[in-house]
Amino acid sequence: MNSYPKVLGIGTELKSDYTDFADINKEKADFWQAVSQDGRLETLKAIATNDYIFIVNEAVNNKMMHYAGVMTEASAPELGESRVIQFPKGEYLVVKGEGNTAELSNKVTGIAFGQALPEAKNIAYVGGPNGAVVVEERNGIVYGEMWIPVVRK
Repeated sequence: MNSYPKVLGIGTELKSDYTDFADINKEKADFWQAVSQDGRLETLKAIATNDYIFIVNEAVNNKMMHYAGVMTEASAPELGESRVIQFPKGEYLVVKGEGNTAELSNKVTGIAFGQALPEAKNIAYVGGPNGAVVVEERNGIVYGEMWIPVVRK
């Protein structure tokens, strides 16, 4: 990835312990169901510069945040609590995956942090936002990537 996306996201604070994957995944699923049903996701899509949907995790002020976002230059005051998420300049580890919408983010996050990063001896996660990106949807299957900012060791 050569560009460093600026993503407008709407988010929720994840309250579960970061080691409690079942509860965290339920919080994320509930959030996505809510933004899909109340129209906020469609509002985001309407101002997006491309078809990518971002699923972003970021620590903000010691809170674990989870966002739905799009790449856009617009602002969207009608979305309520929104935030511009600036991904850092530098190298990224990119992990590809596929699945249904609910499982894509969890699947590529698991591969990225559970396998790819531990096995890569010459790079390390720098912190900051990491995101899964839904790149394409075909026949009910979503195809996407996980973008993790890294530095060389």
